[in-house]
Amino acid sequence: MEAPPVTMMPVTGGTINMMEYLLQGSVLDHSLESLIHRLRGLCDNMEPETFLDHEMVFLLKGQQASPFVLRGRRSMDRTGAPWHLRYLGQPEMGDKNRHALVRNCVDIATSENLTDFLMEMGFRMDHEFVAKGHLFRKGIMKIMVYKIFRILVPGNTDSIEALSLSYLVELSVVAPAGQDMVSDDMRNFAEQLKPLVHLEKIDPKRLM
Repeated sequence: MEAPPVTMMPVTGGTINMMEYLLQGSVLDHSLESLIHRLRGLCDNMEPETFLDHEMVFLLKGQQASPFVLRGRRSMDRTGAPWHLRYLGQPEMGDKNRHALVRNCVDIATSENLTDFLMEMGFRMDHEFVAKGHLFRKGIMKIMVYKIFRILVPGNTDSIEALSLSYLVELSVVAPAGQDMVSDDMRNFAEQLKPLVHLEKIDPKRLM
């Protein structure tokens, strides 16, 4: 799957601090077609892109209380596509006026020996999964509807089974820090998807 679009702006010094704005929800399998039909009418691409990705989550334990986490993802249905290495920071949940979860985000394309490089750096793989689904776009917003599959035999992406009887739905925007007004647009778009799916600002810590 391609990296999410990035807002273009001049860099006067150093790098741009990119943030991911995120709303999440889920829909049962039997409601999938109704949601896809609604998204076709609302989004820029009537026919969604499809993706089949393998993601591996790596941990590096150090002196800090919680390990450092990096994610490596590769496309299983696009030969020659680069691996992607992703870092997601701790979510900023405190601002009640902000309608989306916000976290620091770094996403870069890498060579195919990414996993070997991370192992040499001292990371270990914590878990892996396969994600299969649809990708819609609305302006700078990205809407992903996908099912997660557990890998039954480590490293064998042909041996998988569905994790649940539902699809994850994620509405996200990647933008430079400080552009909190995008969360208003996200909330307005999410309202148009009700009652098929309720997209919310979910704190990952509550799920642990």
